[in-house]
Amino acid sequence: MGLSLPAGFTLDGTTIHHRIAALAAVSESPAPVVTRVLFSEADLAARRLVADWCREAGLSTRTDAAGNVFARWEGTEPDRPPVATGSHIDAIPNAGRFDGVVGVLGGLAAIEALRRAGFRPRRSLELIVFTAEEPTRFGLGCLGSRIMGGALEPAAADRLADGAGKTFFEWRSGAGCPGDLAGVPLEPGHYAAFVELHIEQGPILEREGLDIGVVEKIAAPAALRLRLTGEGGHAGAVLMQDRHDALLAGAEIALAVEQAARDSSSPDTVGTTGVFRIGPGAINSVPAWAELEIDLRDTDLPRREAARAQIERAVAEICGRRGVGFALETINADPPAICDPGLIAEIMSQMEEIRRNRRRRCSSRTMVSRAYHDTLFMARVCPVTMIFIPCRGGVSHRPDEYAAPEAIETGVTVLAASLAALASET
Repeated sequence: MGLSLPAGFTLDGTTIHHRIAALAAVSESPAPVVTRVLFSEADLAARRLVADWCREAGLSTRTDAAGNVFARWEGTEPDRPPVATGSHIDAIPNAGRFDGVVGVLGGLAAIEALRRAGFRPRRSLELIVFTAEEPTRFGLGCLGSRIMGGALEPAAADRLADGAGKTFFEWRSGAGCPGDLAGVPLEPGHYAAFVELHIEQGPILEREGLDIGVVEKIAAPAALRLRLTGEGGHAGAVLMQDRHDALLAGAEIALAVEQAARDSSSPDTVGTTGVFRIGPGAINSVPAWAELEIDLRDTDLPRREAARAQIERAVAEICGRRGVGFALETINADPPAICDPGLIAEIMSQMEEIRRNRRRRCSSRTMVSRAYHDTLFMARVCPVTMIFIPCRGGVSHRPDEYAAPEAIETGVTVLAASLAALASET
């Protein structure tokens, strides 16, 4: 197959970068910080802004009961399964402007450029803005795509509650999404393909001087919550041999998490103790309790589960030795995703044609996504892959997160060519 970009294809880079800056200004925190927690005023304002841009581009928009936003360019054969792209625009506290946003606004720019060039898709093209890719409000990531992909039952989703006890049902109803979540999950085959454009959130592309990464595997996490119950007491009066210190048990467990990941045979196994709270929290009081939240992820499910079992054994051993009680809860344990070889080959083919016909630098490699994304759950619905572009220093989830304009434009060009090819298939 030759280059799928129409002869008159031109990308409006100025508008892409203007929109990224405009969306960054819609934040709960002052610049350069971007914070948009699910269904906050900033999140709702950002959704309205993106939906307005989609309608200005001639796309029809709708929002499902979970808050996922869909913008559709009707194809000439609308009964065929459409081709989809998209990402998220919510942001953790103290984040940057590119994570997720490049995939949403880049997807919109790709569609706009194809429309301007006179391209007519056979299959419809849909841009999706997913609800709550970040686990800020309810501690569970990829909430919108998780429900869409059937990985979270609608009734269980509605019962999710934030720290104040307010449920997802209450939040979404107040945000104007009061419908029945039963209509959100999609049947397998609903889409012909899904391709997500994203910053790498790692240093490999920049380090190797490459323009594009095409994702072949996506790691997935097991998230654990651990409550430790020791015995408090006066720091001067409780002798060392009599102590049952919850903090020290937790510290050993955090080190055991690190060791379980290091003991793996693969660099794709990573373990993080990202939350560690103690009480009562006084300098002269032995810690009576501790709460830990642990993230363990890998691209290989049996290998990840072996590391998980090692951690669980360590928890029991450490707590037993220290006389500390424990309650271990699994928040989620999602399987990794293998991306579709045919999609990967199509994107590689389009990049070769871009190099040949448009004389544009487009160096690439296949790679693993160690961060997980909405694509992980879209893999339950249809063939998927991701297009990565480099980000400076591999930095993400920080205000200094940065992707160069030329990197974004290269990624959008590759995405546009790939969408055109996929939407033209019979």
